[in-house]
Amino acid sequence: MKTLYAIRHAKASPGGLLQRDFDRPLQERGISDARMMAKRLHEKQVRIDAFISSPANRALNTCRLFAGQYGYEEKNIVQIEQLYHAPAPVFFDVISRLDEQWQYVAIFAHNPGITDFAIELCPGLRIDHLPTCAVFAVSADCNDWTEFEAAEKTFLFFDYPKSGL
Repeated sequence: MKTLYAIRHAKASPGGLLQRDFDRPLQERGISDARMMAKRLHEKQVRIDAFISSPANRALNTCRLFAGQYGYEEKNIVQIEQLYHAPAPVFFDVISRLDEQWQYVAIFAHNPGITDFAIELCPGLRIDHLPTCAVFAVSADCNDWTEFEAAEKTFLFFDYPKSGL
């Protein structure tokens, strides 16, 4: 059994005319939301073995805040360039290459791809949009990440800062 947490980055600044989208920082609300969501997951004893992130500033900093809550060393965060504005099929490709020792993986990325990916994970579940700092969790009936895409998935939970869960 493998468990995946698809996490959209926290609220970021809109950026300026001279700022690259890739470099947009988190807003104060984003930092606060990421800390709150990380604490919420940790207090619910949600296990995470590995933290995988888009290298874009807003996704990576969200990931760092979660990793810090878990006592996970920043140097062990895996940055994958393909996750920057990735469409859903790229997520499956990235997941198929994950280290087999990891059972519980958190992936931090961007909309619209991460929402499209969540919809593909559980097509019978009605989700229109993953808000900033949302966590969408599924388990997959497989022992190898290469089997994840075709494996039967079970929806675990969907949580976000304003859900109050």
